[in-house]
Amino acid sequence: MSRMSPSMVYLASQSPRRSQLLEQLGVPHTLLLPTPDEDAEALEMVLPREAPADYVQRVTRLKLDAAMRRRILRGLPDAPVLCADTTVALGRSILGKPRDAEDAARMLARLSGRSHRVLTAVAVGQGARVVQVLSLSQVRFAPMSAADIETYVASGEPMGKAGAYAVQGLAAAYIARISGSYSGIMGLPLHETAHALRQFA
Repeated sequence: MSRMSPSMVYLASQSPRRSQLLEQLGVPHTLLLPTPDEDAEALEMVLPREAPADYVQRVTRLKLDAAMRRRILRGLPDAPVLCADTTVALGRSILGKPRDAEDAARMLARLSGRSHRVLTAVAVGQGARVVQVLSLSQVRFAPMSAADIETYVASGEPMGKAGAYAVQGLAAAYIARISGSYSGIMGLPLHETAHALRQFA
């Protein structure tokens, strides 16, 4: 999609999956990551009674604003900046990245045998212009035994993942059904992202 996207994009994400998905779209990109003194985790705090869709879009916009300031402070050439954030929602409960193995096991036990939503927001900005899109998918987990959960947590894969699982990894063995965007569940919905990037071509 080279003619339908910018010639270069800054990707403000530490996720290797998002970089791979942008490569799949044929979009040249450079990572624009926060420095250790930037408190990126603070941007992901959930507000009281905040709905999952409001949360993921607000956090993505905060990340985009921070990344656009970062580009200017570093004196980098002007180009669109892309940010994304993914959250898992069980009802109105937001399941973020697990704090530790115990937290991961608790989340997986809640997801076992149930359907949940995966929301990924994408924001692209350049100058005063911002385009923001939201992908919503449904995922149903098969029942997981305590031993299944223990084995999966021990693999280390749940750490750093919203909802304590990676759809493209070992967790695929327990995913009974998906409705929506597979790439969105991975962290960057390709259709919505391509649409947003066309606005900056």
